[in-house]
Amino acid sequence: MNNTNHNNQKKIALINDYTGFGRCSVAVQLPIISQLKIQCCPLPTSIFSNHTGYANYRYIDYTPYMKEYISMWKLLDLQFKGICTGFLGSSEQIQIVSQFIEDFKKEDTLVIVDPVMGDYGKPYPTYTEEMCDNMFHLVQLADIVTPNLTEACILTKTPYRENWKIKELEELAKAVSDLGPSKVVITGIPQKSFLCNICYVRGEEIGIIKVHKVGTSRNGTGDLFSAIIAADAVNQVEFKTSVKKASRFIKKCIEKATEMDLPNTDGVPFEELLYTLKG
Repeated sequence: MNNTNHNNQKKIALINDYTGFGRCSVAVQLPIISQLKIQCCPLPTSIFSNHTGYANYRYIDYTPYMKEYISMWKLLDLQFKGICTGFLGSSEQIQIVSQFIEDFKKEDTLVIVDPVMGDYGKPYPTYTEEMCDNMFHLVQLADIVTPNLTEACILTKTPYRENWKIKELEELAKAVSDLGPSKVVITGIPQKSFLCNICYVRGEEIGIIKVHKVGTSRNGTGDLFSAIIAADAVNQVEFKTSVKKASRFIKKCIEKATEMDLPNTDGVPFEELLYTLKG
C-alpha cells in the first residue's frame, strides 16, 4: 500500500524571494536548512534573475500566484514544524503570509520572522507606513524574530541612533518581545571591534553574543543567519547556542569570501563551509 502521509519528516515552510544569482534569500536558505536535516519547502514571493544590488536585474512578482500555490499545500495536508519568513514586498504579501500562519500553525509549529524593513536607521524606500503596520501584526504572530537595530527601532517606535549602551539594547530587545515573540535576537550591532547580537528569551537572562568584525558587509548574510536560527529552533537547539553557531558560521564565510576575492554583491561562498554545519 502506498503511504500518502507527507508529514513523516520535519519540514519548514520558507517564505521569501528566489534569486538566481547573488547568494541571498531562498537560494542560500534552502541548502542551509537541508544541511541541518530538515525538509525545506519554499513559497516564493518574487523571482529575481539576480538581486537588486546589481545595476540591472529582472524580476517577477509572485503575489498573484501565492494563494493558488498555498491551496495545493492544503490539498496535500502539509504540516510544518517551522514557518520562516524573509523579505516581503507589499502589504498584500504580508497579509497573505499572516493568513498562511493562521492556517498552518499547529501547537508545535514555530514561526520565525526576519522583519526585513530597513537598515542604517531608515526603512527601505519600498516600505510604506501601511507595510510597517502590517509587519507589526506579523511580528505579533511570531515565536522568534531576528531584526537588525533599525528594524527593532521601527517595530518599537524607538528613535534610531548610532551609539547604544548594552543595557539600552537589552531594553530594546525586551520591547520587541513585548509585541509577542518569546525570543528575539537583534543582529549585527557594531561595538568597537566586535559585532554584537543581543539575545532575549522571555523569563531568562539576556545574552550577548560577540564576534570580531571581519571583512565588509555582504549580501545574504541575514538570510544565512535566519535559516540557521529557524532550523535549529525546529531541532530544539538552545537559542543562544544557535545564535553563536550562526554568528561564527557567517564570520567564517566572510573570511572565505575575502580569501577568494569575491565581489561584495556576490555574497559569501557558504558552499565551501556547508559541511561544518551540524544538525
